[in-house]
Amino acid sequence: MRRVTGAFKAAGIICGLCMLHLVNLHAATKRYVVTNDDVKGPNTVTFYLADGTSSAPKLTRFKTISTGGTGLGGGVFGMVRQVLLESGGDKCVFTADSGSSDVAGILFDTQKVVGNYRGSSTDNGGTFGIGLALNPDNKYLYAAFSGSQTIATFAIGSGCTLTFKSDITAAGLNGGFPHGISSRGSILVVAYGDGSISSFNISGGSPVSNNDLQLSTGYIKDDEFPDGVDITGDGHFAIFGDASAGFSEVEVSDISSGKLTMTIKYGGPNGSLGRGLAANNVRLSPDESLLYLSDNLSGQVTATRFNKTKGTIRFDCISKPLRGYGTKWTYSSAIATELGFGTGSVLWVAEDGLGSSRSSIGIIKIGSKNGRCTLTESVKSPAPDPKSPNLCWLNAFPQRPF
Repeated sequence: MRRVTGAFKAAGIICGLCMLHLVNLHAATKRYVVTNDDVKGPNTVTFYLADGTSSAPKLTRFKTISTGGTGLGGGVFGMVRQVLLESGGDKCVFTADSGSSDVAGILFDTQKVVGNYRGSSTDNGGTFGIGLALNPDNKYLYAAFSGSQTIATFAIGSGCTLTFKSDITAAGLNGGFPHGISSRGSILVVAYGDGSISSFNISGGSPVSNNDLQLSTGYIKDDEFPDGVDITGDGHFAIFGDASAGFSEVEVSDISSGKLTMTIKYGGPNGSLGRGLAANNVRLSPDESLLYLSDNLSGQVTATRFNKTKGTIRFDCISKPLRGYGTKWTYSSAIATELGFGTGSVLWVAEDGLGSSRSSIGIIKIGSKNGRCTLTESVKSPAPDPKSPNLCWLNAFPQRPF
């Protein structure tokens, strides 16, 4: 495996070592944020209500529950530690308990844990955790275990239950393990954090390799490696956020053929994606007009214009460093949008306290001025997450439509 050196390289891989009356969760007009607190020890999940005003959005914490498993207190930025499912009558939160190598199934409406589910006896969250992805038809959950370099398939049952089905081996060309994973249509895309990427056919449920394991262009040209993954709603393009020491870089692969093609890179040493540092976490806006980058090493958020027909990217705007960066928290990580349409209106950003202080959630208003986007931190930001010293992942209801 390629050796990664330097303090920033290490930071690019590792995220951390990353009351109120009960609100009516059935109300369609309400919006929520859910965090995987990833506590090193008994793990917790925290629920927030999105409220405030359009000029001053905020989050109000209303409940923290134990998952029944243990967290890891860290991992990799691009690893999806939690997914939300809304299908039929079920609203589910599936949370990775990386320390105990299980997935907790939680009923969203009641905030009750229905079970802690394990894969095979060899599946192991290891040192860096478990990444999760949902099958697009919501029948299966995929759990990528960093310690065992495996991807487990779970069938999703009623009431947010899971049943283990099978395992496959998933290792990168340079010995890496699955970092970011994402699915759309019949394809599951994986970034291995060692410069390589691959995809699997999931039309039959369990992943079957597309035999397209390859090094990315960013790795070949700039010695950077894909970490986070997002896929366009029509399944035409896979977008990779690259771990980087001194610049921002994103890569795009055309997957319309059902497998990965050579990536095209944007940004890099030329600084064409702005002055943010590292773009491990990437997230498309609901209307796919913008691609949001969490600038993990500079505490900012960048928005780039995304052409969903051509798959091209260009810089649009960047926020100031978010409040408390470098003094109260260390790394930014996952991004989610408040609304499931348009540009998303507001961004929620995970802010990792790196174990030395409590984590928080940044709140950023999305706007426009003179034909350019604007990213402005709310006066109500950040929202504290006192249960998590290593917050690296969060999700939002209502969800993006793809």
